[in-house]
Amino acid sequence: MKLSRRARLRQRHYGRMHKAGGLNLVSLMDIFTILVFFLMVNSSDVKVMQNTADVPLPSSTAQQEAVENLTVQVVGQSILVQGREVARLDGIEATDTRIAGLSEELAYRRNRWAEVPENGLEVTIMAAKDTDYRLLRKIMQTCVDEQFRQVRLAVESEVRNG
Repeated sequence: MKLSRRARLRQRHYGRMHKAGGLNLVSLMDIFTILVFFLMVNSSDVKVMQNTADVPLPSSTAQQEAVENLTVQVVGQSILVQGREVARLDGIEATDTRIAGLSEELAYRRNRWAEVPENGLEVTIMAAKDTDYRLLRKIMQTCVDEQFRQVRLAVESEVRNG
C-alpha cells in the first residue's frame, strides 16, 4: 500500500525523534582539556621539597616558601648531592675543615655555570635535627669555599590553626 505524502512526513518525523541519542565527544573533550589546564595552573603554587623519611627535619614557623635549587642531604652515614652519594661520614677526619667528596661535586656543578653570580650560588642543606653542629658547619664551609654562598637549611613547616 502506498503512503500519502502526509503519512510519509509523519513517519520520517517519528523516526527522527525516537532515535537513540548520541554523545558529542568534541564538547566532552573540550571540557576535560579546560579542566586539565585549570588544574595544572593552580597546582603550581605548592612548593614541596623532596624529603626522605630518614631525615627528620627541625620544625620552624618560617613564612618564606621553599626554593628549588641544589640540595645537599645528610642521610645516615652518607652525604648526598641531588640524591647521589658523594662522601661517607666515617671517612671524614675530625681535623678536616672541608669534605673532599662534597667539594669535588660542588666544584663540578659550579663549573657548569657560565658565570657565578656576585652573591654566589644557592644550595639547600637537609640534615636531621640531631645532626652534630660541627659536621653541619663543615658542610656549610665546604659549600662557601666552592662559591655556594647562599646557604639555606631545610626545615619542617609547622601548621598553625588560627
